[in-house]
Amino acid sequence: MKRIPLEKLEAMSKQVTVYSSDCEGDSFSVVVNQPQQEVAFDAPIVASCNNRIRPLLDAVDKLRHLMVMKEGIQLPTIVVVGDQSSGKSSVLESLAGINLPRGQGMCTRVPLVMRLQHQQIPEPELYLEFNGKTVQTNESGISEAINLATNEIAGNGKGVSNTPLTLVVKKLGVPDLTMVDLPGITRVPVHGQPENIYEQIAGMIMEYIKPDESIILNVLSATVDFSICESIRMSQQVDKKGERTLAVVTKVDMAPEGLLEKVTADDVNVGLGYVCVRNRIGDETYEEARRKEAALFESHPLLCLIDKSIVGVPVLAQKLVQIQAAIIMKCLPEIVKKINDKLNSSLSEFNKLPKTFTSIAEAMTAFMGIIAASKESLRKIILRGEFDEYPDDQRMHCTARLGEMINQCSQEMQNHRSSDLKKNFLMDEISVLDEAIKGIRLPNFLPHSVFIALLCKKVDSISSMPIEFVEKVWTYIEGVMIEVLTSHSDNYHQLQIATRRACLNLVAKMKQQSLNWVMEIIQMEKLTDYTCNPEYLLESKKLMAKQDKFMDDVFNAVLPSAVIYFEGFGGVEVVRLREHKHVVPQAYDLKARMTAYWKIVLRRLVDSLALHLQLSVHNLVDKELEKEIVNELMMNSLGGGGVEKLLGESPSVAGKREKLSRTIKLLQESKKVLARIVDEIATA
Repeated sequence: MKRIPLEKLEAMSKQVTVYSSDCEGDSFSVVVNQPQQEVAFDAPIVASCNNRIRPLLDAVDKLRHLMVMKEGIQLPTIVVVGDQSSGKSSVLESLAGINLPRGQGMCTRVPLVMRLQHQQIPEPELYLEFNGKTVQTNESGISEAINLATNEIAGNGKGVSNTPLTLVVKKLGVPDLTMVDLPGITRVPVHGQPENIYEQIAGMIMEYIKPDESIILNVLSATVDFSICESIRMSQQVDKKGERTLAVVTKVDMAPEGLLEKVTADDVNVGLGYVCVRNRIGDETYEEARRKEAALFESHPLLCLIDKSIVGVPVLAQKLVQIQAAIIMKCLPEIVKKINDKLNSSLSEFNKLPKTFTSIAEAMTAFMGIIAASKESLRKIILRGEFDEYPDDQRMHCTARLGEMINQCSQEMQNHRSSDLKKNFLMDEISVLDEAIKGIRLPNFLPHSVFIALLCKKVDSISSMPIEFVEKVWTYIEGVMIEVLTSHSDNYHQLQIATRRACLNLVAKMKQQSLNWVMEIIQMEKLTDYTCNPEYLLESKKLMAKQDKFMDDVFNAVLPSAVIYFEGFGGVEVVRLREHKHVVPQAYDLKARMTAYWKIVLRRLVDSLALHLQLSVHNLVDKELEKEIVNELMMNSLGGGGVEKLLGESPSVAGKREKLSRTIKLLQESKKVLARIVDEIATA
């Protein structure tokens, strides 16, 4: 099959310009500038268009049937709109030569896609397409068939539906046209109609006339002021310059006065002009209606003044064929481009979806790849402190956040009341000593149990902080792990569930181990006092060297003060100390040793927590994670399916795959349709 470049197609579209016509009789000519020749046909209303245009119209109809518009690709469409009882159905009847549903109120309740095809056949062929089925009918039964189909689509009431109904008419003498007839505009709901009937119809009309590819065929009654017609107001909203609006004026015999001025002045900005028509009345045949129409515009004293180039149903048919051919040729290159772009985009998106597995070995390889990738991400985030995978999400900058947590824990323990050196200065020590000296032992001897008792009290006061820190850290790590594991298993719903469950189980186990370890180190700190840190001796000796001065300031000052400044402690209250002169020296000794030692204890706790945290997360990532996930896989295998079940597609991915498959199939079929048309143009 010969292909034609898109650039050539675009150039060819520019060669289709206006058409010449001769409307004095019932014949006309369509001239297409490629090639330069004129072909004329005779028909009761209008002849079929040039044989180069018919395939284009068929192609657009096939694209519409494929519902390519649901993929955001707009098609050239003649959209018929009008206020209720404007004569819209009568105009379409005149063009198609068939009887459409009539009656009081709303006759059209769904978008009716009318595909008219001029064919040299003895008997007309008519059928309806809706809800995925085709219903054959004939000229005498078409009205009833449309009503039955409409009721099936929109219900038996008087409501409307946006689901289209397609009517195909293959008949000698009809113009080659495809039009979409929309419900007439009504503002006041009648009995059986929803209260928002106007909003429903207006929304449907705007959806069809808004695209730039739509030609608006606005049906107006000569009996009304055009400027107040709702259909004109809607047209002006989307086609401000009127460049794609054609007006059909009906009921001209009922209001001939001033009609010439109305269509020539064009106060409502109808860019494609007006066509005045007389529709069939009563039991007239369509041939009789056309003869009476021609006679009316020839003999009526007012209507005969209107230019013959804008009167009559044959002229309307001719104009519509011309406009339709021009808009199709103009839009075709862009349609081809949009379909190709959409197809390429959909194929690219489809190829990015996870592959489906044909064997356990393939599934296992993919499973191990996901686990390996997850572990590497966790190493980067939790262990190495690399932020490239989540550059803008500070929550995932794990090493920085863990550092903040350990610093915060250290600060909180340093600022705890147990570390306040001047509050109730020496009173805790005195309280413990008062009881200790009552025992049977040598005087002025500081028993070791006193120091341990005071130490246990201080450790107990801050014991909840390391526990809270551990719980906070593991809750944070759990969130980071779930985020990473979910990201790497995003396309596999069951695997996400399994890895999340494994993560929760593993973190719970690791957290409990950390809590047990914290409880142990707290108990160790309470069991005895020990450090090899030389800072202890330096700090305690430094404080003991100031004992004599402190005692002198408290007990021997000429003008004793309630608060004295003591280096290393700040301003301390000393009034109550004077009541316990007998134990103050020992209390000071105990305070000096505890102050020096307590700094060591707090640092040791923080250092131990930090080191334990580092070891735990290393073990978590390097040793425990894969083991836990594999264990979860084995547990899942007991229920059947194993790794294949885990790597089954998530509902969202399965839905996305199905949607993309439908889109790709539709676009590929659309591309084939257009390729055949382009080839025909290229080889003609």
